[in-house]
Amino acid sequence: MLKGKHIVLGITGGIAAYKSATLIRLLVKRGAEVQVVITPSGKEFITPVTLSALTGKPVICDFFTANTGQWNSHVDIGLWADAMVIAPATACTIGKMANGIADNMLVTTYLSAKAPVFVAPAMDLDMMAHPSTTRNIETLRSYGNHIIEPASGELASHLIGKGRMEEPEKIVEVLEQFFATDKPLAGKKVLLTAGPTYERIDPVRFIGNFSTGKMGYALADAAARMGAEVTLISGPVAIKPNERTVEVVNVESACQMRDAAVEHFPGSDIAIMCAAVADYAPADPHDHKIKRETDEIPTIRLVKNPDIAATLGQMKREGQTLVGFALETDNGKANAERKIRSKNLDMIVLNSLSDPGAGFGTDTNIVTMIQPDGESKTLPLMQKTEVAREIMQAITEIHKS
Repeated sequence: MLKGKHIVLGITGGIAAYKSATLIRLLVKRGAEVQVVITPSGKEFITPVTLSALTGKPVICDFFTANTGQWNSHVDIGLWADAMVIAPATACTIGKMANGIADNMLVTTYLSAKAPVFVAPAMDLDMMAHPSTTRNIETLRSYGNHIIEPASGELASHLIGKGRMEEPEKIVEVLEQFFATDKPLAGKKVLLTAGPTYERIDPVRFIGNFSTGKMGYALADAAARMGAEVTLISGPVAIKPNERTVEVVNVESACQMRDAAVEHFPGSDIAIMCAAVADYAPADPHDHKIKRETDEIPTIRLVKNPDIAATLGQMKREGQTLVGFALETDNGKANAERKIRSKNLDMIVLNSLSDPGAGFGTDTNIVTMIQPDGESKTLPLMQKTEVAREIMQAITEIHKS
């Protein structure tokens, strides 16, 4: 997919710059031409001689060559590129890109780029979690940049957390998927639910769960990359899709999610029920905040929420594919197989809170995909983005059959 592609690789001043050598080799092996644009601090971590030897091109750092005065045109570089990849992208460079501070060749080239831009952040976990970094990354995402989320693991500080630049192999995989001419879900409409639902007790309290929506949002991005027109019905979460084409419908409660799903399902080819819908809701939510100063402890009477997957299962017409999710703590497979039959599903994805690295709030997951005939496939511990690709490939095959 990358043969003949022109890739501008931006390298900034972080320890993960050492990975850029491997990234260049992988890109070149796949037939891409790579032009490195490096920041002055980037040269402190990896030498231009190494990078030039791998790319076969002079490394660009400054606006002009000091000895000859030759001008390096950021406009020409931007026009030459089929894609620009900034890996590693430090907090400093991300902030400059988000705010248009063009004080070096890399950011100036970025501002001139006409091609898609992929940003692979790399920094310590506290920097990654800082509100300014979070805001700047979301700003870049809103501009249409593709954010290659960093992984969790041991960092240069020897702390453990999110901030490791994604491995070069995964970055190349993202680029290959972007340039892939084969879009197996082109022309298909995919409906997803994701995140938790909040069931109000009063205006300030609710019944909910710990879902962050990461798995559902990863599925939405994967479906969009496969060419689908994606509608994502989302409960309250703090994340956004990476793919700009994903349409998000924000809801709060299970009933709101059910209504939105029923509205969009008839026009969908594939529906994936990934949301962690609260099973119960207060029967009589209060209009005003319940005060604790009273001697009486309130009793909250609960009622069952609608089963959205089962509702769509009853509505399902020929040619539609309906997939559910089951989060279990015990008797997982038996419970999942019961649900696949009772809800008229074409596949159910089982994950368990008892598996380390799986479940709510993690960047990784372990799932088992189960079909109505009992055939199943268990995936090992993987990043949720990778799990999403595997699930979407399985769903695509089911939908074709």
